[in-house]
Amino acid sequence: MRLVQDLHHASLIVADTIESLRFYEGILGLEVRDDRPDLPFPGAWLAVGDRQIHLLELPNPDPVDGRPIHGGRDRHLAMLVASLDALAERLDAAGLPFTLSRSGRRALFCRDPDGNGLEFMEAG
Repeated sequence: MRLVQDLHHASLIVADTIESLRFYEGILGLEVRDDRPDLPFPGAWLAVGDRQIHLLELPNPDPVDGRPIHGGRDRHLAMLVASLDALAERLDAAGLPFTLSRSGRRALFCRDPDGNGLEFMEAG
C-alpha cells in the first residue's frame, strides 16, 4: 500500500487576497470555493479540478524580489489548461509577462501578483 496517495491542495502566500483573486479568478478563471474554514487571517480556497489552491494572506517569509524571470527555474505550481494559446492571449491582454518552456516542450510559465511561480501545460 502506498502511504501518500494524492495531492489535495497547494498553499500560496499572498499580500492581498482581493488583488490575488483578480488574477486567479479574473484571468485564470478559477472558481472560489465557499467552504473555507474560519481562520484568523484573510484568504481564499480555489478549485482546480479535484484539487485546490489555498491563498493565505500572511506575512511572506520568502523574498519576492530577485526571483528568476523564468518560473521554471524556481519553485512553482504546475496546472493543466485546455489551451496554452488562450491562456497566453489572456495574459497578453492583461499586460502580464510570461515565458515558454526552455526544454522545448509545450508549457508556459508566469508569476502571480505576489511572485509565486506558475507553470501551465496543455491537457491532452
